[in-house]
Amino acid sequence: MSDTDLIESQKFTLDDGGIVQIRIWRLPEPTAERPLGLKYSLFYGRDGRRIVGYDNESGKGDHRHYRRREERYAFTTFEALVTDFWRDVRKEIENEGN
Repeated sequence: MSDTDLIESQKFTLDDGGIVQIRIWRLPEPTAERPLGLKYSLFYGRDGRRIVGYDNESGKGDHRHYRRREERYAFTTFEALVTDFWRDVRKEIENEGN
């Protein structure tokens, strides 16, 4: 068994040309920083730039990237994380369409 096992990996292109990539890894054991034993990276971007991202990079904990801002994210459940991510992606797509 490796240090982490990739348990989810999706990458696709949206109709607007944006790229979405969702990756989730299971860690060998939970840690104080990652009590569910999961590492995650959710990305939405276009033209080589990140627009929306959620991840729990070691040393930074759960956080969200929105354009040039980076802020803490209050992780509760994986389902809520995915819902929040898609809400931000939809909001961004709607804003760019106006």
